[in-house]
Amino acid sequence: MIRPGEEWGSATAEPPDREVSGDDADLARALAGAPTGVLVRYRPSAASDLARAVGVGETATGDVAVPVDLLRLDAGGGVAVNAVVLGVAPDRLRWWHRRGWVEVEIDGRSAFAGRASTVAVLNGQYLRAADLSPRGHPGDGSAEVQIYALAGSQRGGMRRRLCTGSHLPHPGIATRRGKRVTVRFPRPVPLEVDGRPAGRTASLEIDVLPAAYRLLV
Repeated sequence: MIRPGEEWGSATAEPPDREVSGDDADLARALAGAPTGVLVRYRPSAASDLARAVGVGETATGDVAVPVDLLRLDAGGGVAVNAVVLGVAPDRLRWWHRRGWVEVEIDGRSAFAGRASTVAVLNGQYLRAADLSPRGHPGDGSAEVQIYALAGSQRGGMRRRLCTGSHLPHPGIATRRGKRVTVRFPRPVPLEVDGRPAGRTASLEIDVLPAAYRLLV
C-alpha cells in the first residue's frame, strides 16, 4: 500500500508471470484467481483507464514493478481493476434519469441513505478518460466511493467538468473512502464493471484487495 511521500514500486529483473493485452476488463479477467503478488506485463488498449492512471504505455517494456490493488466483487467472485458503477454512469447521466433509494455502507458503517442515481466505486482515477477521481490512486489500499444525488438540472454542468476533475467537490456528490463497500438498491439497477455492462443488480459488496498484483511500468 502506497503512503504519501513514499516511492511507488521497485526495479525488478524478474520475468512476468502473465502477459496481458486489451482493456481494463481484459486485465481483470486475467487476474481473476491469480495468486497475490503475481507480476504482470500489460499492453493496454487505448480504452484502458487503469493504464492512463498508472502510466503504462502500449509498448509496456518497463522494469519497475508497482503494487496495484484490485476490487473483488461478491457477484460470482469476479474482480475489477479500475471502477465499478451501479446505476447510470456519471458521464452518461442525463436530466431524465431517476433517482432511487440507495443505502451505502463503508467498512461496516452507514455512509449514505437517500435518493441517488449512481454509486461509483473507484480504484483508479479515470472513467472513459474523464477525471472522475482526481485524488484516486490504484495502489493506496482503499477505494473512493462517489454517490450521485444531483438534481436533473445539475447534471449537464457536472458532465462538462468531468474531463478536468473539477466536478468535485459538489454538494450533490457524496465522496467517501474505504476498504469494504456494500451498496443496496430496492430493485435491480444497471451494473458496469471496468467500463463494460455487467447486467443488473440490487446489491453488491466490494472489497479492496491491497497490492493484489504487481504491474510492470
